[in-house]
Amino acid sequence: RMLTRTPSVVAQVFLLLSIVLVIAIAVIQINQQQVLSPGLKYGIVLDAGSSRTTVYVYEWPAEKENNTGVVSQTFKCNVKGPGISSYESSPGALAKPLDDCLSKVKERIPVHLHKNTSLYLGATAGMRLLRLQNESAANEVLASIQNYFRAQPFEFRGAQIITGPEEGVYGWITANYLMGNFLERNLWRSWVHPYRKETMGALDLGGASTQISFIPKDSEEHFNSTLQVKLYGYNYNVYTHSYQCYGRDEAEKRLLALLLQKSNSSANVDNPCYPQNYNTALTMKYFFGSLCTQSLRPANYYPNQLVNFHGTGDPGLCQEMVSLLFNFTACRDREDCPFNGIHQPKAKGNFVAFSGFYYTINALNLSGHFSIDDFNSSMWFFCSQSWAQLQFMLPKSEEIYARSYCFSANFIYYLLVHGYNFNAETWPQIHFQKEVGNSSIAWSLGYMLSLTNMIPAEGKLIQLPLKPSLFAGLLVFLTATALLCLLFLVYLCIVSHNRKNVPHVEHVFVPE
Repeated sequence: RMLTRTPSVVAQVFLLLSIVLVIAIAVIQINQQQVLSPGLKYGIVLDAGSSRTTVYVYEWPAEKENNTGVVSQTFKCNVKGPGISSYESSPGALAKPLDDCLSKVKERIPVHLHKNTSLYLGATAGMRLLRLQNESAANEVLASIQNYFRAQPFEFRGAQIITGPEEGVYGWITANYLMGNFLERNLWRSWVHPYRKETMGALDLGGASTQISFIPKDSEEHFNSTLQVKLYGYNYNVYTHSYQCYGRDEAEKRLLALLLQKSNSSANVDNPCYPQNYNTALTMKYFFGSLCTQSLRPANYYPNQLVNFHGTGDPGLCQEMVSLLFNFTACRDREDCPFNGIHQPKAKGNFVAFSGFYYTINALNLSGHFSIDDFNSSMWFFCSQSWAQLQFMLPKSEEIYARSYCFSANFIYYLLVHGYNFNAETWPQIHFQKEVGNSSIAWSLGYMLSLTNMIPAEGKLIQLPLKPSLFAGLLVFLTATALLCLLFLVYLCIVSHNRKNVPHVEHVFVPE
C-alpha cells in the first residue's frame, strides 16, 4: 500500500510543478518582453521667411503616438543673408549661404539615416508677395532651391510657398504642442491627452505678414473662417487669419511711404518713429519696390533716388502715423470686424505672441505678461530716447532693428488693441515668448507635426526573455510531463479501484 502511495504523491507533485512552470513561463514571456524602439527619425524644415531663412532639425521616436510623432527640436541654424525672395534677380546665388547650415545639419544626423530623412522647405509671405508681383521670378527662385536640395543626401520633399492660413494654423499647432496642450505624460510615464485642457491662441508677427489663430467660443458659428486640424486623434476647429503687408518690415515700408507723401520735401523727411538725431538715406526702391506700397508710389518715382530720413523721436506723432496704416472704416462699427473689413470672432482665452512680437517686447525690456499700462510707459520711454542713448541701451542690436523698435512697439499696440480688440482686462492674457524649453515657437514645428501625421510609424521590435524555439520546447516538454503525470495518476486510481473490488477469500485450513 505504501508502495502505491509514493508514486501517486510523486506524480501529483510533478503535475503541479509542470502546471505552475507552464503558467510562470507564459507570464514571464508576455510581461517581460522588452520593446526595442526602432530608434529615432529625423526631419528637416527650412522656414524661408521674408527677412531670413532658418533651418530646423527635428527628431521623434520612430514608433508614434496616435499617428502624430512626439517631436522635439534638436538643432537650429540661421542662414546668413536675406530671405529667399531677395534673390529674385540672382537665384543661383542661393546655394552658397545654405551650404554652411546644411553641412552642420549633416553632422547632427547619423550618416546612415540621411537618405531616410525628409527635408521640406516652406516659404512664407515674402515669397507670396513675390509670386503676386512676378510669378516667373518666384518660380525661378523655387527651381534653384529644388536643384540645390536634389543634390543633397536627404530625401527632399519639395519647396513650396505656404498660404497665410496654413502659416497661422501651423504656428498655433507649435505653440499648443510645446505648451503641452495636446499631450502630457501621466504617472506611468506614458503620453496621454490632457484632461479638459484649454488650447491657447497664437499671435505671429513676421516680416511681411502677421497671423492670429485661436479656437473661437462657438466654432460652429464661424464655420467659414475656421480650419479643421486633426492631431493625436482629436479634431480642432481653428479660426485663423493672415494679414498680408502687416508684417513688421512691410508695415514700416508703408509708414516711410506715407511720411514721404505727407512731407513738403522729397529729399528730406522727418520720421517721428526713428530715434532723435538718427539719420539714414534710403533709396525709393527700398520702400516703394514692394507690392504693399505700390498704391502709394508717386508719379515721379525713381527707384535709385535717395531720400534722407531724420529721426525726431516723437512717440505721440509716431502713434498718430501708425494709426493710418489700419483701415478701421471698412468695418462700419461691426463688432466682429476689427479692421480692413475682415471678419474675426472675439478673441478668447490665453494667447502666446512670438517672433516679431517677442523681439520688440524684449527690446523694451519687458518679458512674459505685463499690463497694458506697463507696455505704454515702456514704449513712451523707449521712443523718447536719442540714437546715442539707444545704442547704449541695445548694444548687440543691428542698426536696422534698433532704429525700428519704436515703430514696431507702436505698430504692435495698434494691431493688438485697435486691430484685435485686446483691452486693459484681456491684455495680460497675452504671453510674449520666444521658445519653450529648447524649441522655438515658429510655424515650422507645427508643419513638421502635421507632416508626421502622414509618415507611417515603424513597428516596435519586441525582444522576448526566451527565444521562441526555447519557449516552445519548454512548453511542449512541461505540457507532456503534466499529461504523463495525469495519465499515471488516472492509471493508479484505476488500479487501486480494481484492487478494492477483488472478493476477499478466507483460506480455511482444514486439518488432515
